[in-house]
Amino acid sequence: MTIKMETKPLRGSTPRIQRLRQISEKECQPSISMERAVLMTEAYKKWEGHVSTPVLRGLAFKHIMEKRTLYLERGALIIGEKGDRPWAAPTFPELCCHTMEDFSNMNDRERVFFKVSDEDRRIQKEVIIPYWKDRAMMTKMNASLPEEWHNLFNAGLYTEFLQQRGPGHTVADGKIYQKGYLDFMADIDAEIEKIDFLKDLDAFNRREELKGMRLVCEGMVIFGQRYAQQARELAADETDPQWRAELLTLADVCDVVPAHAPTTFRQAIQMYWFTHIGVTVEMNNWDAYSPGKLDQHLEPFYKADIAAGRLTRDEAKELLENLWIQFNNQPAPPKVGITLKESATYTDFCNINTGALRADGTSGVSDVSYLILETMDEMKLLQPSSNVQISKKSPQHFLKEALKISRKGWGQPAFYNSEAIIQELMYLGKSLDDARDSGICSGCVEAGCAGKEAYVLTGYLNVPKVLELVLNRGFDTYTNKLVALDLDDPRNFESYDELLAAFKQQLDYVATVKIAGNNLIERLFMEEMPVPLLSVITDDCIKAGVDYNAGGARYNTSYIQCVGVATITDSLSVFKKQVFEDQRLSIDDILKACKADFKGYDEIFDLVYNQTPKYGNDDAYADRILVDVSHALQEKIAGKYTPKGSKTVVEFLPTTCHVYFGSVMEASPNGRHAGIALPDGVSPEKGADRNGPTAVIKSAAKLDQLKTGGALLNQKFTPAVVAGEDGLNNMATLIRGYFAIDGHHLQFNVIDSQTLLDAQAHPEDYEDLIVRVAGYSDYFNNLDRALQDEIISRTSQDFGY
Repeated sequence: MTIKMETKPLRGSTPRIQRLRQISEKECQPSISMERAVLMTEAYKKWEGHVSTPVLRGLAFKHIMEKRTLYLERGALIIGEKGDRPWAAPTFPELCCHTMEDFSNMNDRERVFFKVSDEDRRIQKEVIIPYWKDRAMMTKMNASLPEEWHNLFNAGLYTEFLQQRGPGHTVADGKIYQKGYLDFMADIDAEIEKIDFLKDLDAFNRREELKGMRLVCEGMVIFGQRYAQQARELAADETDPQWRAELLTLADVCDVVPAHAPTTFRQAIQMYWFTHIGVTVEMNNWDAYSPGKLDQHLEPFYKADIAAGRLTRDEAKELLENLWIQFNNQPAPPKVGITLKESATYTDFCNINTGALRADGTSGVSDVSYLILETMDEMKLLQPSSNVQISKKSPQHFLKEALKISRKGWGQPAFYNSEAIIQELMYLGKSLDDARDSGICSGCVEAGCAGKEAYVLTGYLNVPKVLELVLNRGFDTYTNKLVALDLDDPRNFESYDELLAAFKQQLDYVATVKIAGNNLIERLFMEEMPVPLLSVITDDCIKAGVDYNAGGARYNTSYIQCVGVATITDSLSVFKKQVFEDQRLSIDDILKACKADFKGYDEIFDLVYNQTPKYGNDDAYADRILVDVSHALQEKIAGKYTPKGSKTVVEFLPTTCHVYFGSVMEASPNGRHAGIALPDGVSPEKGADRNGPTAVIKSAAKLDQLKTGGALLNQKFTPAVVAGEDGLNNMATLIRGYFAIDGHHLQFNVIDSQTLLDAQAHPEDYEDLIVRVAGYSDYFNNLDRALQDEIISRTSQDFGY
């Protein structure tokens, strides 16, 4: 399988953009780039053991920026790649040292592959593995984590993000548009001068952290200088006068950024992009470094350039389209094993926020906001992910223009509630000023303070499997092993309250093991894997002289992403209604039916699937259970502290982990068959939501989303349902209604199931078909069969007429 090939004319508002897009989509193949790994190894061999760890990380980054290949595509207006060419993904052996079997797996798999050359294999075998096999963070954490952690992990009770990636989830605020890296170096030097070795007992550590931060600033300045030099050298030999002039302009841009603060619209975009590349080369952090409120960051430069006659609106759009192509050129670094299953996509989860509230609480919608919508619509690329924030102050015209794009059926943009985000951030301890100034969403649906917070995803939690362990007395049939607490024979439960109490007790055990593991892993990153560049651009790391991974950010948050909330709610509803209240079934009946995957138990299946209250229907009975489950999750997870001072927070998003979690489970009491994917986010179980989209949002809003880090809700419509002005108005009303009752997020798949079934049967005819998966979109052909089936089986809603 190859990267998507469009049969239609390539999108782009100018011939330049169309050509650059053709290179990105037709002429590039996902591949491994070994260059970063080799340069990192050189740096560690030279300096490890001779300098402190923060200085080592700074020297290694600077070495990479001094020696790495600089790719400059002809005609490009925005430049910079993570690898040595577009679609070339670097590896991060200090995090995960891939085996030769891993390389074969990446190369040979049908979907989300990365081609590996013979030379790549030789380097990995002879250079990388001998040095990094025992040094890699994944190796160290797996050796350090206790047996009970591994038992639950292998059984599919949870995942661990940081096995193959580093902590990330920081989003750009405005500081990189107000300062260059020479200015950051001056700030660092000033803090070093203040260090008092007599009174400050942590003076040495602070100095070393700051020295590491200074070194990465030097690396960023060198990065820009090298590009400026390269552009001038190419111009000297160029015979095409237009490209020669453009190369000299590129050189002028790189003379300014990233060393100095940008002064023009183009320089501002390039400043962000150089920083994005720097952050994602320094560490394979989860997720890629997002630009945050891009429209608000670029608006002053746009207005000034337009007023001065330096820029036209069309030229601004062309620059944005080039930025979109640069995003598309950067696949997420390769993943293997469970990490691949939880996030099986090339998407690196960079998320652009548009239309958010300003720092003073007014609407942030501007002409740049509309330019971003136009760019999103014109380019129709998987990366970057795009969202719009909708507040009570957002113009209705802006909402409708975004919905016109959304109903075209490729899943972008997603819609977020500005007021809810601010309340969520304040609930988690942020000041009103910080929450309003920087309330953004990144990755899938996570809320955070741009430029001020380290909000780290630690892994997904399989909530309905906790109940499965209760019913199986702690025994896991997937690994054929006792992995959790034996809470007695479930047939002995005499009331629903006893069953619920057992679920909570098992949840407490699983969550405790998971959070204890998180703390161990966090400590490893604190001590051994500082990220000085990310620290430079995150408040208040420079001032404190403390690394981002060690708690230096103004705010620190750790998330556990809960999956399958609809399945657990509906399953508990079966026990409460059919066993303990109506007594139409016994616990033994349900256990036997689940073991048989309901084969031969048609009457029981009908009872649990069709005659039991289900979440997603505005049913008070089922939704009360949802609230109980939510309270249990908050009680057992939320507020737990970590070594760097983070608070653990509950969040509801799956990426592709709902498919993996379903694959390691037996049939569920609510009628979900064995191996079938769980529902995504807070979306209802497939086929359970039978009262229309309004009932769905009313049910979802009963989960107190303002006490979470985000809650993903997908809705599916056929194109006919949302067609015309009436369809547009209905979608807008649905969003406004959900956000009025504190819903966090809503997104749409607008496609009919027959089209998806035909795409399964004839993938060659649907190479450009994009669908919404969870918090991101992907090519339908890049999804495995189980995920395709899950999307097809989602309920197609209508508005009742």
